Amino acid sequence: MKKPVKGRRLADSTIAIHAGEDRFHRSVPVGTAIARTSNFTFANTEELKLWAEGKRPAYIYTRYGNPTLSVAEEKIAALEGAEAAIVTASGMAAISSALLTVLKTGDEVIATRALYGGTYRLMRDVFPRMGIVVRHLETDLAGIERLVNPRTKVLYIETPTNPTLRLVDLQKAIAFANEWDLISLIDNTFASPVLQKPIAMGFDLVMHSATKYLAGHSDVIAGVAAGSRALIGKIRDMIIHLGGSMDPEAAFLLIRGMKTLELRMRRQCETALAIARFLQKHPKVSRVHYPGLASHPDHALAKQQMKGFGAMLAFDLKGGLAAARRFCDRTRVFLLAVSLGGAESLVVLPMYSSHYRMSLAELQGAGVEPGTVRVSIGLEDRADLIEDLRQALA
Repeated sequence: MKKPVKGRRLADSTIAIHAGEDRFHRSVPVGTAIARTSNFTFANTEELKLWAEGKRPAYIYTRYGNPTLSVAEEKIAALEGAEAAIVTASGMAAISSALLTVLKTGDEVIATRALYGGTYRLMRDVFPRMGIVVRHLETDLAGIERLVNPRTKVLYIETPTNPTLRLVDLQKAIAFANEWDLISLIDNTFASPVLQKPIAMGFDLVMHSATKYLAGHSDVIAGVAAGSRALIGKIRDMIIHLGGSMDPEAAFLLIRGMKTLELRMRRQCETALAIARFLQKHPKVSRVHYPGLASHPDHALAKQQMKGFGAMLAFDLKGGLAAARRFCDRTRVFLLAVSLGGAESLVVLPMYSSHYRMSLAELQGAGVEPGTVRVSIGLEDRADLIEDLRQALA
């Protein structure tokens, strides 16, 4: 991509299409090439020696890096406003590798309680075996100063949260992290870099399940971490050790998906708000979780720190789990499936998916009720989606 006019930042839609790709030459392909190879050649042993000594960069083996992966990484870094990024085989590969890069035995983490279930179970079930202590708090960060001590190394948050769309005050979080010299990590999956740019606010590291909005077509499993060049370099070493590297084919699908990210997100946000308003008026719905509604406890904060309210929502049915199951079994346009962020609208029960194997107390801490239904808004016609909800609730 050519450099933009001095003093002007390109729009996200332009960055998503062109960043990381140099196509301003004669007879070069417009589409991204897939370097479908496990390894790369050297011209001679001197080149190999210079690479081994760290004196010259080179592609050697796709687990270490690959030209197609590099395009995806540069595109994401540009969208997030970060110095560098690294793509991984899944969102959990990005999250676990990033956390294990900055933590060691004896360290402590302060994390919001409302997290993606996979992240929560990593902290609950795996970290104790490594001697890493996690201290949870609510999304309003109340009492956070009582949790910090000399062993605390990391502040980890997710906003908006999965599945009840609660928000964490980013300015308050980063101020606390800076005061105590903590490494700040944020899962930005639900917002995407289109709606929220935590790096610009001072966060050290942003992570995504790129399976979701970044790729956007329900056809690839992928993750990403973005931050400073130095920190991403350390995470890259960890990923090389643990093996959570992305495949070039997946990188191509991620690159292709990101080119329509801004357009998709804008349309999905508009539809989500209309559907949240419809559900809020329905007599069988006790509560709608969507930050675009004035009734949401974080509505004012969402207007302050996000460029849109997102394409995810959840709602609680008055009949509890039985009613929620009947509803999910009756939808005809909404698909009953896990994950989110694709072109297809989805419904799912969090207690049977992202928050399975959690106790009643843990579910309550995450804001999940037996009758909670999580909804991912896709790209179908708005009227068709509302009519499907109407008949499924009837």
